[in-house]
Amino acid sequence: MQGASRDALPTFLRALCPTRLTVLSEEDDLDWMNDPEKVEYIQQLLDSLYESRAIIHCYNIVLIMSVVALAVWHWRETRNDERKWHRLRRRPKKDGGDGTDFSSAGFLPGSAISGTATPLPDIKDVDVERIPLLDHDRQNGATRNRRACNRVSRAVRAWLARQPPPLPVVNRTLPSNGTSLFILAWLAVNVFLHFYRLPMRWDFFFIFADRTGCVFAVHLPLLYLLSAKNQPLRRLTGYSYEALNIFHRRVGELLCFEAALHFIGMILWQFLLAREWLIASRSAYVYFTHPIILCGIGALVSYELLYFTSLASFRQRLYELFLASHVLLQTLSLILLWFHYPTSRPYVAVALVIFLADRLVWRLAVKTADVTAEIRLLDADTLVLEAEWDIPPASSPPPQPFFLRWWRPRFFLARQTVLHGWRPTDHVFLTIPALSPLQAHPFTIASAAPGRPHEEEPRVPQRDRREERELEQQADDGVRSSGPERGKPGATRHARLTLLIRAYQGFTRDLVRHCLAVHPNPQRSVFARLDGPYGSPHALGMLRACGRAVLVAGGSGIAVTLPLVRALLPPLDVDGSDGSGESSEGREERTVHLLWVTHARGHREWVPQRELDECVSAGLDLVIPPPTAEAGRPDVVGMVRGWIEGAAAEGTEVGVVVSGPDGLNRAVRNACADEIGEGKRVRVAVEKFGW
Repeated sequence: MQGASRDALPTFLRALCPTRLTVLSEEDDLDWMNDPEKVEYIQQLLDSLYESRAIIHCYNIVLIMSVVALAVWHWRETRNDERKWHRLRRRPKKDGGDGTDFSSAGFLPGSAISGTATPLPDIKDVDVERIPLLDHDRQNGATRNRRACNRVSRAVRAWLARQPPPLPVVNRTLPSNGTSLFILAWLAVNVFLHFYRLPMRWDFFFIFADRTGCVFAVHLPLLYLLSAKNQPLRRLTGYSYEALNIFHRRVGELLCFEAALHFIGMILWQFLLAREWLIASRSAYVYFTHPIILCGIGALVSYELLYFTSLASFRQRLYELFLASHVLLQTLSLILLWFHYPTSRPYVAVALVIFLADRLVWRLAVKTADVTAEIRLLDADTLVLEAEWDIPPASSPPPQPFFLRWWRPRFFLARQTVLHGWRPTDHVFLTIPALSPLQAHPFTIASAAPGRPHEEEPRVPQRDRREERELEQQADDGVRSSGPERGKPGATRHARLTLLIRAYQGFTRDLVRHCLAVHPNPQRSVFARLDGPYGSPHALGMLRACGRAVLVAGGSGIAVTLPLVRALLPPLDVDGSDGSGESSEGREERTVHLLWVTHARGHREWVPQRELDECVSAGLDLVIPPPTAEAGRPDVVGMVRGWIEGAAAEGTEVGVVVSGPDGLNRAVRNACADEIGEGKRVRVAVEKFGW
């Protein structure tokens, strides 16, 4: 530690700074080495510092274990849903709601069964005095315990599914109790990391300030991973980036808080708490003009600006500025942090790789496709963009050894664009180069999904495959659909992509003006660039596993629910395509309800009446109440609960998907939570984007 001093750093950390600023006299720089008390204090400080950083690095282990646990849970849930779905596909059409066949005489009421069964004894011949009471009491006790456990389980699941009202004053929407509990548990882990084995002494305050910086650094890969559109967490947890966006924001808020706390802590240490012989200079000018401190302040300002430009009020008003500032500030902050905090460089490097791979490799080179689309105005604030093409056929997978048959290689670099299909609830980022070549805005695909023919079929247990083959052999005529079959070589499908766009400000309003530039109510062709598709099959998998599906749409939420309806109903086209990319064989019997709440009567024109009629003819129970502007809000909760209770009377599990304004989503979610608390078999999913 001999030689140059680094005025902005304590003496024992001067070796970490490569910049020579001022040189102290030899005795000033080494005076503390002749004092055993000072040497012991610095040794304790160094030991606490290294121990603190080792503790923080363990956070990565906790994070990996959490992801593994979520992946196992998701794998188990997905497997159960697939088994339920295939049982529904094998279930006869005329049966009970729970899949039990009532055609057997043994289940018919009042039927007489002849045979050699032993008759039940007459109650008069039983000596009740000889019946032991202990077993009866034990059985009653076990029954009471099971019922109590079931009541507690139902109450807990109902509470986890419930969504509380918005926070007063700030009117901030809160997530479900389950999501909030998960976030609180994550915050508790971070608080524990902050204070575990932390010396509670003012002369060790530097350890606390340094630990805040370490907590900030270890979260960087997670922050950028959650913000990436292409991430492995979707396959591991089943949730796409827009569903994980709430965790991305909480991580970002924590990092902004940690950065501010780190800055304040270092200021307090430098000018108030550090011992005089540890600080080369108390000068504020020398401290704040140090290159390391300047880089730290720049990184702090960048992340705080990222936070304020990410607020919902800012995003909704200035979305284009939000996008541009996010890209620039994220890049700048990582560069500044690299030079400010050498300990953070491994985490900065990982975060930068994630950021560049998502933005440059995947989104620009792999996921982007150019199409010629037609745009037409529906009203002054709504337009539709449509494009059509033929999906390239899927090729047969190459032969593989037996021990590798579980692995099906996917050629990601060639089959990731929307030109190769999409799933229900997927969305794309739309760019119109004629308006703005650098702006990409997200829109849900409102048309029926052709599926992804290049991806593997859902996993089916071996016993289910054997039973399906037996059912296929017992088919009446065996006539197949004239359309292409899923995944067969040389087969082609026709894709028709529709985007329902509501004009507000900026890009969407410019798009309306672009349409009106020709003549009123135009329909014209535009060159469009589509980045995607993005999304998660969670909602579709949940609905497929349930015998009854309830979908609630509010306004433009029909763009989410209608593709799900098309995927759940029997085939609507002559080629056997049902919107999910499957043939008409093995379609399961399912009751599908759709409730669409609109604000104005003209909003019904967003979906062609012909398409709604086709869905109704295929078995859809469609309810469109009068517009809320004319008749007020309908009793959505009453209708949803009525459908759930009807399914409960049949012993059928119900899947509920809602997409609409926050108030509608919360009302439907809480109605489902009430039914769960009453013992109904209900599953609910809310499809809402958060950018």
